[in-house]
Amino acid sequence: MKSISSYLSVICIVLTFVSCGKDREQIDDKLVFKYNESSNITSLDPAFSKVQSNIWACNHLYNGLVQLDDSLHIIPDIAKKWTISEDAMTYTFTLRKDVYFQKNSLFGKDSTRTVRAQDFEYSLNRLKDEKVASPGGWVLQNVSSFKATTDSTFEIKLIKPFPAFLGLMTMKYASVVPREVVEHYGTDFRSHPVGTGPFQFKLWEENVKLVLRKNPLYFEKDSSGNRLPHLEAVAITFLPDKQSGFLQFIQGKLDFTSGLDPSYKDEILTQMGELQPKYKDDVNLITGPYLNTEYLGFRMDGTNKAVLDKRIRQAMNYGFDRQKMITYLRNNMGTAAVNGMIPMGLPSFNNAVGYSYDVQKAKALIAEYKKSTGDKKPLIQLSTNASYVDIGEFLQREWQKIGLDVQVDISPPSTLRQSIATGKVAFFRASWIADYPDAENYLSLFYSKNFAPEGPNYTHFKSAEFDRLYEQAFKETENEKRYLLYQKMDAIIINEAPVIPLFYDKVARFTRKNISGLGMNPLNLLQLKNVVKH
Repeated sequence: MKSISSYLSVICIVLTFVSCGKDREQIDDKLVFKYNESSNITSLDPAFSKVQSNIWACNHLYNGLVQLDDSLHIIPDIAKKWTISEDAMTYTFTLRKDVYFQKNSLFGKDSTRTVRAQDFEYSLNRLKDEKVASPGGWVLQNVSSFKATTDSTFEIKLIKPFPAFLGLMTMKYASVVPREVVEHYGTDFRSHPVGTGPFQFKLWEENVKLVLRKNPLYFEKDSSGNRLPHLEAVAITFLPDKQSGFLQFIQGKLDFTSGLDPSYKDEILTQMGELQPKYKDDVNLITGPYLNTEYLGFRMDGTNKAVLDKRIRQAMNYGFDRQKMITYLRNNMGTAAVNGMIPMGLPSFNNAVGYSYDVQKAKALIAEYKKSTGDKKPLIQLSTNASYVDIGEFLQREWQKIGLDVQVDISPPSTLRQSIATGKVAFFRASWIADYPDAENYLSLFYSKNFAPEGPNYTHFKSAEFDRLYEQAFKETENEKRYLLYQKMDAIIINEAPVIPLFYDKVARFTRKNISGLGMNPLNLLQLKNVVKH
């Protein structure tokens, strides 16, 4: 096991970079952005950017055709413009001609070259290559073909219209990589990355530290015309204990930390979700909607007769105070999910109220169920993991008050995921974080052709009307009309209650006072190219 001192050595490492084994380059600490990644990083190859820790690192190193701004609008990246055919099935991208790969001797005497459309053809083919075995191949599931028609024109044809397609192309899976470097390193490209991003690879001591340097060839500029990024380096440590990482931040040894862990949430935030007074002079808190819906799901084709009865599912939705739960168990970091599955932060969010706290209505539904079925003591077990025990026990107490006994069963996260996918649990805790910024991503959880374990429909919910609307939405290219279809689908889910939406998550970011330009977005993507450290 690594000692704390070895983790902290990164702070020294980033101040003195070693080049060619002998030359030492001094870097001002004010130009180095430091953060801890408790989840570790498993690969710097964008084809494996599945988990947030990998996605954040790859976001520093790579670019794609298009990108998202902080309001989740799709904006140009390496593609300066694009057109979509009238049938919404052909996308033609025109590329910038001033984007260079980060320097590497494998490019020959110039140590770099410009990005061409053929590089995107190669990069997307990697996602489909079974030998590469990228978990990101699914982003091309609606694509029939793609090709470079010229050095600066790239064309993608879809099998069928899919309005969320451009959102998929913003994912790090769809980043451009150079054939020369990838084929030289093979699977070792994971630790020898070369992209086009604002920062380039310098040093990775796995499980200890990762150091990235400013890419002097980066093509983007800020609003004043200054070349990005402003920082000279990014230094990432891998302390696995979140509390230790938090202490490093409080001591000023890290510039940024994200998220709330039970080990320190009450230390830094008040019950109402504001900074504790003692930290207000040194720390900035940035919050906003996060595209994550936390929910409980019912298996709709299981054997538990209580959860198969809509009255019980609706009663459980009415039978607890979501706001009270968020205030006391989440320090107000979240919004009560009374509006269905589509979270706040998406433009198609449904403002119609589904289930507010109503004890009388909940009691009446349960009494009606017991009387008509003769089931006086319905047996329901909530399957969850250890990090959700406090919420599980809170719900257990609330549901007791409306005449329902619910047992809480704790399983390791991996066991729970497997049990949910294979239908071994009747009632379970889950969450859904958006892969791309379109509500279709959430509604896919209820499409009957997506039954788990092959797809994400873990509840095995099935509705002919829902399926009809879902398929209709794919053909609707006008956003506002498509959003109305999404809201109709969300209303079906609210009424049938295959899930109990708990809360829409919030991003909580903490920075030192000398950091500016970080921003925040509902996908919680870490963007450092505009950051200034004063």
